[in-house]
Amino acid sequence: MAGYLIRRLVYAVASVIGVSIAVFIITHAIGDPVKVMLPLDASQEQYEQMRQALGFNDPLHVQFLRFAAGAIRGDFGDSLWQRSPALPLVLERLPATFLLAFAAMALAVVLAIPLGVLAALRPRTWLDHLCSLGSLLGMCVASNWLGLMLILIFAVNLGWFYTSGYGTWNHLVLPAVTLAAAPLGRITQIVRSSTLDELGRNYVTAARARGLTERAVIMGHALKNAAIPIVTLSGWELTRLLAGFTVIVEVVFGWPGVGLLAMDAIRRQDLPLLQADVFIVGVLVVGLNLLIDLTYGWFDPRIRYT
Repeated sequence: MAGYLIRRLVYAVASVIGVSIAVFIITHAIGDPVKVMLPLDASQEQYEQMRQALGFNDPLHVQFLRFAAGAIRGDFGDSLWQRSPALPLVLERLPATFLLAFAAMALAVVLAIPLGVLAALRPRTWLDHLCSLGSLLGMCVASNWLGLMLILIFAVNLGWFYTSGYGTWNHLVLPAVTLAAAPLGRITQIVRSSTLDELGRNYVTAARARGLTERAVIMGHALKNAAIPIVTLSGWELTRLLAGFTVIVEVVFGWPGVGLLAMDAIRRQDLPLLQADVFIVGVLVVGLNLLIDLTYGWFDPRIRYT
């Protein structure tokens, strides 16, 4: 276990280094922030002075080493837009993104497991077809369209929830439902297929022959052995949300998360803020992938980390 963990940590560090390089290259390709900061009538001399002051005239390898050294210290410089340290601006947005992503995934998993199991228990019936149709609709519907429809029906017409903002459960429900639609569809499909595969195995027949209840057979045997692909997909969906796929929902609902912050940073060509945002999200994704891998042994005792 210790050797495996050390190797994974080495891989994680290498991944973070790769993320750092990607962040630096991408953020330097989005445009010239100096042109955004200066007035339209600024002279070429003022432009060059500003670039020199911000270090944009230095060679790229010097700029990267400066960025990497700052990232190690947690110092990405000051936001060109908000004139304050970039990292705290990102960290204060993380709780909102965490809340939205985990609420959406909790909703998706809580609904997907019973729906997938019911479909597996009644294959090729109307219930199975209905679950499959619903999951396909969830995967295919566009998040921005779904969010706008939910706002129109439940916020504007019925007045049950708020159209935008952050702070109460009334703010959370609509964006969480919107964000949960696609993961719900995909997880339902994998729960159905994995459970159906396990129900056809000999150990399930033997468990039923011993007189175990259907609930015990499903929950204690089939679903537990089907957990690995379900956990893998659920972890991938959560990683996907934290990696930036919440941004559409954050924009539609005015949710103050890191995705919306990254969009603002791109629009204003705020390199330090964008670098801090993408770097922190990248580190979170690497750490979450490591955590998911370590949970496999808990679900399946046959797995040994060597």
